[in-house]
Amino acid sequence: MKVKLWGVRGSIPTTGPDTEKYGGNTSCASVAYDDHVLVLDGGTGIRQCGASVSQYKRIDILLTHLHLDHIQGLGFFMPLFDPSKEIHIWGPASSSQSLFSRISRYLSPPLFPVLLRDVPCKLELHEVSNTEFEIGPFKIRSSYIIHPGPTVGYRIMRKDFVFTYIPDHEPALGKHGMVHDPKWVSGYDLAEGADIMLHDSQYTTEEYAIRRGWGHSSINDAGLFASITSAKHTLFAHHDPGHSDGFLEEMLASFKSGSNVSVALAKEGFEIDLA
Repeated sequence: MKVKLWGVRGSIPTTGPDTEKYGGNTSCASVAYDDHVLVLDGGTGIRQCGASVSQYKRIDILLTHLHLDHIQGLGFFMPLFDPSKEIHIWGPASSSQSLFSRISRYLSPPLFPVLLRDVPCKLELHEVSNTEFEIGPFKIRSSYIIHPGPTVGYRIMRKDFVFTYIPDHEPALGKHGMVHDPKWVSGYDLAEGADIMLHDSQYTTEEYAIRRGWGHSSINDAGLFASITSAKHTLFAHHDPGHSDGFLEEMLASFKSGSNVSVALAKEGFEIDLA
């Protein structure tokens, strides 16, 4: 099972020498095994991902939620415009509108010139909630997590390997911060014992104090979540667009000085072979 990161920036894509090491594209990752591939989120990183998965007849896109930074690359995912491709888009169910209706608000004029209903691929949409399902060799669990609007995280399993993908998450939201009883921790069922977990760590502790409720984690809270869930290795992601490569490394060094949790900064282009 091979995991590749195509975009790890949060909120809005960035360019320039200050962010080239860890990347400026917004959320996207892929998980591949044999003839099957999953694409996680449709941020701007999905454009480059599209060329790398062109050999697959079927492609499954798993969206965590529909904030713009997680879907703004969908219209530039070339397999959508290939009539020979079978594309399945999975995303969180809402009580007010269908997944098709919500994605169509972006993939339609005046925001985008091509209507979702007009893409020539064989397109099928699936709504998920607190759900378990299978796609080829992958067993997948989706669960609602704390983030504004319907949002899910994913636990992707194949045999004994687990990759957990939670790029936008605020498990410490509440009067007393994060609780330590696993049954009350948002996302615990997704992350427990994961081999690799990608998790939101957008803010410093000081930044988080004035952004509470925005749906993202401080790096310290992300580390605490990794500790509570016993994730074996955690990749800190959803890097703030205002944080340079140097600033991210300072954040990580400060965190590591007080923790023994196995962590690293998520980096665009990074590949992981869970073999």
